[in-house]
Amino acid sequence: MYKINTNYQKLPGNYLFSTVAKKVAAYKEAHPEADLIRLGIGDVTLPLVPTVIDALHKSVDEMGHAETFHGYSPDLGYAFLRDTLVEKVYKPLHAEVASDEIFISDGAKSDSGNIQELFSEDNIIAVTDPVYPVYIDSNVMAGRCGTYDNATGKWSDVVYMPCVRENNFVPDFPKRTPDIIYLCNPNNPTGTTLNKSVLQDWVDYANREHALIIYDAAYESYITEDDVPHSIYECEGARTCAIEIRSFSKNAGFTGVRLGFTVVPKDLVQNGASLHDMWARRHGTKFNGAPYIVQRAGEAVYSDQGQKEVKEEVAYYMRNAHTIKAGLADAGFEVYGGINAPYIWLKTPEKMTSWEFFDYLLDKAHVVGTPGAGFGPSGEGYFRLTAFGSYENTLAALERIKKL
Repeated sequence: MYKINTNYQKLPGNYLFSTVAKKVAAYKEAHPEADLIRLGIGDVTLPLVPTVIDALHKSVDEMGHAETFHGYSPDLGYAFLRDTLVEKVYKPLHAEVASDEIFISDGAKSDSGNIQELFSEDNIIAVTDPVYPVYIDSNVMAGRCGTYDNATGKWSDVVYMPCVRENNFVPDFPKRTPDIIYLCNPNNPTGTTLNKSVLQDWVDYANREHALIIYDAAYESYITEDDVPHSIYECEGARTCAIEIRSFSKNAGFTGVRLGFTVVPKDLVQNGASLHDMWARRHGTKFNGAPYIVQRAGEAVYSDQGQKEVKEEVAYYMRNAHTIKAGLADAGFEVYGGINAPYIWLKTPEKMTSWEFFDYLLDKAHVVGTPGAGFGPSGEGYFRLTAFGSYENTLAALERIKKL
């Protein structure tokens, strides 16, 4: 008789965004006339930029000729893309990253969920709270995290580091020393950031405690303030304690194309085992690589014209973010984020729970957001809106919320 992985049965409910989608679908079925504006899921809405489209067309044509056809990609990804990332992403930051330390993948979400396979079940993980659900859920599936307490919304073996207004959304060093620390900067869902000085403190802490930081930099292209780092490798000592995960989804609109990469420095060695070599082994065994045409599109993102075009799209979304934040603040809401990230994190009014506010906005304003409780215990009482809609829909949603 086959045995199942019973850790899946420990997961409470559905994945957050699946739950949101089901609630919205049920509402739409009951109210087909409702004109919904969706500012919930962090999916982009602008089309791929012309330079990327041109690269896709060209590479598709190459696939139609034997002399330029490409099959499986190299395990780490094509050198043309990895070399481009070194030159265009890390060298301008004075961050030491080698081409063969970059692993091309089909997205940051995949790597965030898969990276935990390198570690044994008895590792203690620490997460900022609220947190992107994939970090915890993937560790639960692997047998970490202990048991779930419905009353508190916490896992018994997870170290939670609250990020709330009382500490300016900057996590304190935990009293219980973790083995693996997840940091997302700029943060999803709060849209807040750690400046370079604070991040350097975390790097020093990790090295001092022999812990590993898994650093999610999916939203770095939205950073506008000079003192917020674009990479953890801007910090001294990060190569001995940090893995960095990056995405093309939010900076270049690749949510439907799928491309990302993870940096695993060769300096990461534990008990004689190289994490770089382990990830390379895992990558080669379980992944056949992102498509050639997609990697060529990724290369085009970092051409001079490609950068000009994608930065215009980022600016479009950040205009939405600034509009939402300013409008909600004028209407009396307590709001955060929206400066270095495309997310607005607002306090729910009238002591509403986050799911009550979700239902209220859906029913009264026909606006879809994401309840903060879905991101962890410290998310209760907060609500996330995204800036990834059209500018027209953003203005319309804001007016509907103001009227409430």
